[in-house]
Amino acid sequence: MIKATLKSLMARKLRLLLSGLAVVLGVMFVSGSFVLTDTLDRSFTSLFSSVYTGVDAQVTAKPKLEGGEGGPDYAVQSLPASTLDTVRGVDGVRAVTGDVIGSARAIGKNGKVLTTSGAPRVGDAWGEDLSGQRVLREGRAPTADNEVVLGGFLAKSGGFSVGDDVAVLTAAPKETFEVVGIFGYQGGRDSLGGEMSLSFSPATAHRVLLGEPDTYSSITVQAADGVSQDVVRDRVAAAVGADVQVKTGAELAKAQTDAIGEGLKFFNYILLGFAGIALFVGTFIIFNTFSIIVAQRTKELALMRAMGASRKQMMVSVVLEALVIGVIASVVGLGAGVGVGALLATLFATFGGGSLQLAAVGLPAAAVISSFAVGILVTMAASVFPAVRASRIAPVAAMREAATPDRPLTKPTVAGAVLSAAGGALLGVGLANAVLWMVFSGILVAFLGVALLTPLISKPVVAVIGGLLSWSMPGTLGRRNSARNPRRTAITAAALMVGIALITGVSIILTSATASITKVADTQISADLIISGEQQATFEPAVLDAVKATPGVESAFGFYSDYAVVNGEQQYLQAITDFSAWQRLFGLKATAGSFDGAAGRTVAVAEETAKEKGLGVGSAVTVQLSKGEQQTYTVAVVYAKNGAMDGIQLSAAAAVDFSQAKLTDGFAKAAAGTSVADVQKRIEPLFADNPEVSVQDRSAYVKQQAAQLDTVLLMVQILLALAILIAVLGVINTLALSVIERTRELGLLRAIGMRRSQIMRMITVESVVISVFGALLGLLVGTGLGVATVEALKDQGITELGFPWTQMGTYLAVAAVVGVVAAILPAIRAARLNVLNAISYE
Repeated sequence: MIKATLKSLMARKLRLLLSGLAVVLGVMFVSGSFVLTDTLDRSFTSLFSSVYTGVDAQVTAKPKLEGGEGGPDYAVQSLPASTLDTVRGVDGVRAVTGDVIGSARAIGKNGKVLTTSGAPRVGDAWGEDLSGQRVLREGRAPTADNEVVLGGFLAKSGGFSVGDDVAVLTAAPKETFEVVGIFGYQGGRDSLGGEMSLSFSPATAHRVLLGEPDTYSSITVQAADGVSQDVVRDRVAAAVGADVQVKTGAELAKAQTDAIGEGLKFFNYILLGFAGIALFVGTFIIFNTFSIIVAQRTKELALMRAMGASRKQMMVSVVLEALVIGVIASVVGLGAGVGVGALLATLFATFGGGSLQLAAVGLPAAAVISSFAVGILVTMAASVFPAVRASRIAPVAAMREAATPDRPLTKPTVAGAVLSAAGGALLGVGLANAVLWMVFSGILVAFLGVALLTPLISKPVVAVIGGLLSWSMPGTLGRRNSARNPRRTAITAAALMVGIALITGVSIILTSATASITKVADTQISADLIISGEQQATFEPAVLDAVKATPGVESAFGFYSDYAVVNGEQQYLQAITDFSAWQRLFGLKATAGSFDGAAGRTVAVAEETAKEKGLGVGSAVTVQLSKGEQQTYTVAVVYAKNGAMDGIQLSAAAAVDFSQAKLTDGFAKAAAGTSVADVQKRIEPLFADNPEVSVQDRSAYVKQQAAQLDTVLLMVQILLALAILIAVLGVINTLALSVIERTRELGLLRAIGMRRSQIMRMITVESVVISVFGALLGLLVGTGLGVATVEALKDQGITELGFPWTQMGTYLAVAAVVGVVAAILPAIRAARLNVLNAISYE
């Protein structure tokens, strides 16, 4: 039996290729994700090891706060010069240097701020480099207050050379400096990891980065010969006291590597999630393929049964075929994954300025194990039911002309109804309680349930879709062919349904989010102009005063934003410059207390936050900001639910202890009878020195926010395109195997006068009907998923339900095109059949 199975498999190489291709693509995604993260992890480990070469210990002020979720690590306190003197006198310290480092964003020659792909934009004081990494390539070191040297990556990105002027945004207002030099790093690198860096003279760096002389952001220590990093760390820590923290160079490198590793882990989860989707879709195709194969081999398998083969041997025959396909697909997928992982790693390094030195591409054990485990298990699992079906073929079937009689749909329909209900329940509970594994499990089970229900509805729906294409005899035959085997049509369509459903669901969620933002802007915010900028963009409070004094401005306010620890829990909050203007322009209503009493050491609290934290008017709230000591505030007002604001707000006086005492957002209302556009033109020049900040009317601001959601949707569409590609392969696979199955029938059609072009049209209609059916099913299921998710997210601010009708129509049109494309190869094969050979085909 084993020999017969292997011979049968190798005799049908096309079938082998089509069956394994879906698994290859899924395994490629799995192995590629592990290769990518392993390569980048080793690259960053090497990077940070080199960054901290020559650094045996580093001294920093103990941060008041740890990094918030999505926020930076707030080590904002400066160290006095006396700490530098103390460290210098510690036994075992050979060299010490005070570091002055802070945010610095260069403005390009086009007037826009130069950006990176997530790497920092930093400035420091040019001086002794204990790591020995930095090398001055051109020019000289900065000495005057108006001089600066640029990192190679920054110089290339902005097109700067020695002698040019460059404007820089720092903690101080924008200033223009003369470029007197360009530096790089050992190994000919323009940057260490895609960062944009520049260096000022020491005096200028103190002024623009820290705001005061004789202070340092950190102190770098180099130990004497024979003194270990741990020893020098402990000695320095004992000398500087408890308010300062000391870490070894190895600890710093590990902390940086671990932080990058967490980000890579999240990225890996995303890739593995889409790999799972691809394999899930591939399972439908493999199941369908083996079902067709078993149907086509009914007579062959029945003859084997008649010759004495047992049911167990029949099952082993089919499962063995699946095992061979799974092993081959896993090997090919693993190889393709290594290539894809290497390519993505190269792209990652390229987008980071090409400065990240990639480690050699390796093959981690996780990639090998997961590739074979996933590839083989998915293939064999998909073959189980067809194998059972093969074992049930009676020997008498060898004498029948009709191989596979239709079976009732009662069992799959009942199973589908149960699974759909169970999936819906899991999804609902998961969304209500924010349990991610329940959400994913619910979606998976619901998809399986819908797939089992699909054969029941395929006949009537296919008849309607096919009726639109039945204007000719080939179209009529194509419609009837697609309805002939509802199980096969349903499974093929279900593969396409998964990808379309996920894209539709995400589109509905993002469209609803946009609609919610628009409603909040139109109904709850009466400000006509919104002042905001990119991440890290801030502006001086004095500029807001100028906005208030601008002719045509009725009122204006702004807020500072930062992380803080409130009653022991870290959260993001704001400090409001004018509570009265805030209340009016945001349409806030007090449910307890008064906005008039919000001043000094008082806070305003959203109703939901107050309930969650057990707060009311007069309650004491302990707040630890980025700077200063912990303070106690009193709740002055509790305000009703509002889509524009929530959480906790302090008065502007608290901003002095924020990480940056600068405004992050501003809002202005034009006086009655005044043109908003005119007021905007008067305000915009106030921000001429700050290109990161823009002044927009409400509609432009909403469009800007919506554009970010469009970017997310585009990324999801690109990633889910793989699932749709696999589904297309499934349509091709089904049609190709169907052409083989109907060889004699096609020969007879040609013999009675059907032309080759008509044969091709018939196959195309069949393909389009299947594709459009799958798309309609996907739109329906995706709409259900999207609506359920939006309903569950109402408390999170998505209060409006929106449908992307244009996009949904596009998905349907794309499905029709997919059907035409998928039919090309099978249609050509069908048209080229030799009539006489086809008629005599068994």
